[in-house]
Amino acid sequence: MNGFIINEINKLKKKYGTNNPFDIAKGEEIIVIYESLGSIRGYYNKYARQKFIHINEDLDEIQRLVTCGHELGHAQLHPNANTPFFKSNTFYSVNKLERQANKFDAHLLIDIESIDNYLLENCSYEQLASILNLPVELVKIRFNVF
Repeated sequence: MNGFIINEINKLKKKYGTNNPFDIAKGEEIIVIYESLGSIRGYYNKYARQKFIHINEDLDEIQRLVTCGHELGHAQLHPNANTPFFKSNTFYSVNKLERQANKFDAHLLIDIESIDNYLLENCSYEQLASILNLPVELVKIRFNVF
């Protein structure tokens, strides 16, 4: 699955010339909605063949970027899956889908080729996360630590 995820990301980056999930979502005609979601960071759904990414309006800019990337992962990898429905109404485990969306997010937002080799060889995950201004968990997922 990792190879499939990386291929999908490479296609999107080539098609849109960016790794910004908001720009890619716009190009893919996915509607991004900001709304009050309480403790939920975001979710993806599809209604009448239209894809939507919902993002908690209370998140800061970095959290919105990471959340959009994760939900874009769902839109690209699991376009017809409704994880909120699965969680609430079935015994279906969504862990696999969430892990895949996390990997998509990490590989989309962290382009190793654009990071100086010195940083890759000499920084801890925490330091690299700080330099990239991304959550350390995302950096660890990118480097297969999780």
